Amino acid sequence: MISNQVIQTSIDELKSITKVELCVIDMEGLTVASTFQSDEINIRLVMDFVRSPADSQIIGGYHMLKILEDGEVVFVLVAKGTDADAYTIGKIAVSQIQHLVVAYKEHYDKNNFFQNLLLDNMLLVDIYNRAKKLHIDTEGDRVVYLIEAQNDKDNVAMEMMKSLFDDQQDCHLTAVEQKNIILIKRVEDMSNSDEMEQTAQMIIDMLNTEAMLNARVSYGTVVHELKEVSKSYKEAKLALEVGKIFYMEKPITAYNTLGIGRLIYQLPVNLCRIFIKEIFGEGLPEELDDEMLMTVQKFFDNSLNVSETSRQLFVHRNTLVYRIEKLHQSTGLDIRNFEDALTFKIAMMVVNYMKYIDSME
Repeated sequence: MISNQVIQTSIDELKSITKVELCVIDMEGLTVASTFQSDEINIRLVMDFVRSPADSQIIGGYHMLKILEDGEVVFVLVAKGTDADAYTIGKIAVSQIQHLVVAYKEHYDKNNFFQNLLLDNMLLVDIYNRAKKLHIDTEGDRVVYLIEAQNDKDNVAMEMMKSLFDDQQDCHLTAVEQKNIILIKRVEDMSNSDEMEQTAQMIIDMLNTEAMLNARVSYGTVVHELKEVSKSYKEAKLALEVGKIFYMEKPITAYNTLGIGRLIYQLPVNLCRIFIKEIFGEGLPEELDDEMLMTVQKFFDNSLNVSETSRQLFVHRNTLVYRIEKLHQSTGLDIRNFEDALTFKIAMMVVNYMKYIDSME
């Protein structure tokens, strides 16, 4: 629904140009917006005018005109004065506000449509019927992005996203839960995954640098029909959750690059607990502190290359070898061996998953 502030801004601009005082009253007799003291208007006469068949009327020194939506009166515009200028300006104001009402209603209807579409709350026939009414193409490649901005108490992220995408054709921003923003975006070249990655990176850069927000972005796969948008949304949700558990260092997560993380996420909890117990026994070794985990991660990043890892960590090669041996003694896994390295990597991902599960309980 159109806000009072939008109507107030509209009549303020008209008044500053024409010098004609204007007031807008709703169907409950309440003043929505006004450029003068509206308590001098007789509300009873306004309500009588609403019930009359006339579109406009001069009552008590005022021109009164009806503002319609789908043939129904939604507001009454009051122009102060009885001359032709007051009537003309009143008609202009009515036309402007009616167009605003229609535009805001269409925006609200589109937002409601996409929310229900994402949540699978619509029958197939309703999707096509409402899409046609709202002038939304049912064909075309689309992808859903999910944006999570931490500590965004003032909804700065949504405002910045609107400034970035509101003017782009076939882009729609909405939200079905308060903490995440959803972007439904048309994709020109579905075979070009770089396009989707670049869009996600652009969002991250903007929110991080301009809004100083710690943001994460995930996105699903490209779908070819409007009815499949919910599928891409579910994939983006899964990608966001999996990314926060297994790939915290990456602010962008694509559904089709989740790899082992997606597999672990879908494993039964009991099976994960058994696996951890097989690898680490009753509890994680004390040696697995932050320094050790950082060392191991860097070792993996360098494809198990001891020399390159020691150089990047600014430690002597023997120091790195000592740490690896220490890990070997406490876990029985020698991560210089590919099979043991793979086992340790998966085990630590399962540990992170179990920590996440425990935090949710």
